[in-house]
Amino acid sequence: MLHVALIAHNHFPIREPFAGGIEAHVWHLTRALVGGGHAVTLFAAENSDLALSHPALTVRTLPRTAAASVPFPLPGAVKESHHQAFAELMAELAEPGNGFDVVHNHSLNYVPLLSAPRLRTPMLTTLHTPPFPMLEAAVGAVAKSGARFAAVSRQSAASWKHVGIRRMALVPNGVDTSRWPLGPGGDDLVWSGRIVAEKAPHLAVEAAMRSGRSLVLAGPVGNPDYFRRSIEPRLGDRITYVGHLGQRDLAALVGNAAATLVTPAWEEPYGQVVVESMACGTPVVAFASGGIPELVDDRGGRVVPPKDVDALVTAITEAVQLPRKVVRETAVARHGLPRMVADYVALYRRMVVESAYRAAA
Repeated sequence: MLHVALIAHNHFPIREPFAGGIEAHVWHLTRALVGGGHAVTLFAAENSDLALSHPALTVRTLPRTAAASVPFPLPGAVKESHHQAFAELMAELAEPGNGFDVVHNHSLNYVPLLSAPRLRTPMLTTLHTPPFPMLEAAVGAVAKSGARFAAVSRQSAASWKHVGIRRMALVPNGVDTSRWPLGPGGDDLVWSGRIVAEKAPHLAVEAAMRSGRSLVLAGPVGNPDYFRRSIEPRLGDRITYVGHLGQRDLAALVGNAAATLVTPAWEEPYGQVVVESMACGTPVVAFASGGIPELVDDRGGRVVPPKDVDALVTAITEAVQLPRKVVRETAVARHGLPRMVADYVALYRRMVVESAYRAAA
């Protein structure tokens, strides 16, 4: 048994309904590790809820300062609060005898990375995003020191190559396919995810209108201005928005759809909604952006050039003909949660052995 410290970010709680893919990933990984006989302490935002009570699971809150906890905090107060929370946590983890075998960092914050060389416990950082300035600088500062990283797709690994990372493992995300059962399908199209410009649901709306099919949009509104400008004016009989659904309701919605449209206007590192849809037997029609082409082949859907709405419309006709059982079988065989967890546990064990060898040398 391993005792794993999982560090989440401090922006949104790790609970259902998930704010995004990272929250879902950490939630599932934590539960699966505990289910596999390991002890986990999750450090996460206030109100995180794993919907699991187990003696091997501890959830600890990453605190917010008083200045960051008011209804309308100043941006600087929020940034300082994040910094302070992670600095305090890393100081605790640097203490001898902290009880952890390995630390797994998902925070997207620079403080854990810059503090990692002071730890006696080995730390792995999963890179869930393309490089952005603050994180890129921190990764670059420790990349050649032997720091351990994991990428969620080959494309994501390639996007970080220029930083000079020496130790990068490839551990594609996994989905608990039992929570996304085979559905009967239907006539409508579906789009799910955070409603923000970089995920471009307005292009899904355009494709649905051209295809003659109705479209249901689901997910949290991450950018209210974008929603009011680009989505709300087009809602009506054929284009509907059903809000931010819980997992069971979302699985039912996806399972009753003819196809899922996935329309990122950025380099999507992984594409969790792709696998969730295929697990329901619902074919995916997606832009070939980021890591998405690594998830979808001709058995699970179609990929088309990014931002090519005409190609998206054509591909819808092809995708809806795919056998739904085959679509699900592809997702279960290639993208299930057990494979991801086994990969991470094997990596943890290698890190523990290496750390012990260095300590004895």
